[in-house]
Amino acid sequence: MNAITIKSIKDIETIERTQSFPELMPHKTTYESIRAGALKAPNKAAIAFFLSGDQYDKPDYISYSELMRNITRTANFFRGIGLEDNDVLAFLLPNLPETHYVIWGGEAACQVLAINPLLEASQIKDLINSAGAKAVVTLNPMSNIDLWPKLASVLGRLEKVEHVIGVDIAHYVSGAKGLAARALQAAHRMRIEVPPEMNYHHFQTSIKKHNSRALDFHRSINPETVSSLFCTGGTTGLPKIGRRTHRNELANSLSVQLANGDLLSRDKVILGGLPLFHVNGALVTGLVPFSLGATVVMATPQGYRGDKVIAKFWDIVEHFKVNAFSGVPTVYSALMNVSTHGKNLSSLELGICGAAPMPVETFKSFQKKTGVKILEGYGCTEATCVSSLNPFYGDQKIGSIGLRIPFQEMKTVHIEGDKISGECRVDEIGTLVVRGPNVFLGYQLDHQNKGIFVSDEQGRQWLNTGDLARQDVDGYFWLTGRKKELIVRGGHNIEPRMIEEAMCRHPSVTIAAAVGRPDQHAGEVPVCYVQVDHNKPTNVDELLAFATNEIPERAAIPKDIYIVQELPLTAIGKVYKPKLEMQEIEKCIASVAQRELFGKNIEIDVKQDAKHGILAHVNLLNYDDATKYRFAKKLGQFTFKSVCS
Repeated sequence: MNAITIKSIKDIETIERTQSFPELMPHKTTYESIRAGALKAPNKAAIAFFLSGDQYDKPDYISYSELMRNITRTANFFRGIGLEDNDVLAFLLPNLPETHYVIWGGEAACQVLAINPLLEASQIKDLINSAGAKAVVTLNPMSNIDLWPKLASVLGRLEKVEHVIGVDIAHYVSGAKGLAARALQAAHRMRIEVPPEMNYHHFQTSIKKHNSRALDFHRSINPETVSSLFCTGGTTGLPKIGRRTHRNELANSLSVQLANGDLLSRDKVILGGLPLFHVNGALVTGLVPFSLGATVVMATPQGYRGDKVIAKFWDIVEHFKVNAFSGVPTVYSALMNVSTHGKNLSSLELGICGAAPMPVETFKSFQKKTGVKILEGYGCTEATCVSSLNPFYGDQKIGSIGLRIPFQEMKTVHIEGDKISGECRVDEIGTLVVRGPNVFLGYQLDHQNKGIFVSDEQGRQWLNTGDLARQDVDGYFWLTGRKKELIVRGGHNIEPRMIEEAMCRHPSVTIAAAVGRPDQHAGEVPVCYVQVDHNKPTNVDELLAFATNEIPERAAIPKDIYIVQELPLTAIGKVYKPKLEMQEIEKCIASVAQRELFGKNIEIDVKQDAKHGILAHVNLLNYDDATKYRFAKKLGQFTFKSVCS
């Protein structure tokens, strides 16, 4: 498909000039694309799946012919229970082969809504109702798994759901334990109750009754035919629901393949540990390799969070001869503590990092330790998944999010209202905008679309990512801040407003502002600054207890709460959060200095920089160069930018 190896932006422009995008993308649906990949090697393993890290050497293999049979059966089953083109099927599942059947079979039959299983029951209810889902798929009741109880608690308040579909997992347990697990799950299943207006279906039994050879229905597909509804954000707040089309997903899949060239092919093995309710998991470790006929190693239902997955990571790589994997910075950070001694990692060509900034020191240390090149990139749900990536064969600019990928426009601009008022100069900070066939239709709720699209002088629509960035002279992009003010904790987006609204429900709190504190492992953790009514005294311990009770998701509970006399404000009276972020960076540096230098002879100045956004200047007084170097490396373990002298 792509004979050009990408080393620079000129190579991307050559691909776009010499190749026809429509001809490169012959399929209209994700189902057709996966079927084409399956036909390349029907007997080859499409999926290798194991339940825990210590069972990696005894996986369940699913061939491409079996994958396509089950996707086809699933699609026909969904149509058989009455789901039509514009109906919505929601799924609430961990990473299982069945999850892929549901996603791709669901996209063939109707529209699929991906829901984070870590959300609270009330949030799950709100998302299902917001999308008007007609059916929902989750795990059947099983000991120590809370998905069924969570869904069951809100079944009576699901406004349009007619069908509840339960997936078994016990058949993946082997030996005597497997017999016991299957018997226990069958017993639990016998006690399932759903409201009288709903129908319950056992997934594995139901799909076996349907045609596995071909779809029993026909859909009229156009560029605006919705395939999936993926939620923005991470584990907290109520995410916005993005409407994506088959064309969006196929276009982004193709662009990712073009950007990686021979690094992605049918001969490759891709390790998947990111959740399938997330766009990266579904596309980079789903649609892309399946369309090529490559093998996907599914590392446990919980992905990288699964039992002993990180501890056995290098064994997994060696056993399956893994060529590539995709992870968030916390995964790379955790792997730094796992020995590679005696492991044959010769198959491993690259790791892709996205979702949150990678600390520079972690980046360098990981590559030095493993010899594996990390490609840092950028993407968002609204642009399907991937928008930019550092080129494997070109200059690797650590800290950059790389070059835009082929057949997708990307630039930094100045915005006034809903218009682009001008493009930024080289290295000038502006708002990052994206345009191309991968850009979504918009959010499910129309009022949420305000400001998400902006137009240029030619009237062309661009996606306003809300992120601040600059583009250097070589075409590489560098993130410098987030207009959205999201707190990114371990790759998950936390909406500050959700924390702030919860804290303002406390009778003593008059105003609250949540920001991220730099964290070595998670990138950022939330903290909250509050002003209080002095006629209603309170204290930090009381506020932390209140936050624990009021904020439904543990990841969003502030690590610290500060009671302040007055929050910093802008000229128009809004809370000026960059000031608070700079304070947190200064505190972080001071803490490192106290630990490493006993807090002596150090000057810290954190301020806005025209080129880098927030930049910390650290002056070490009367220290030798070796000490300054060691201290700079310590600061390099965090994601903020710093200069030591």
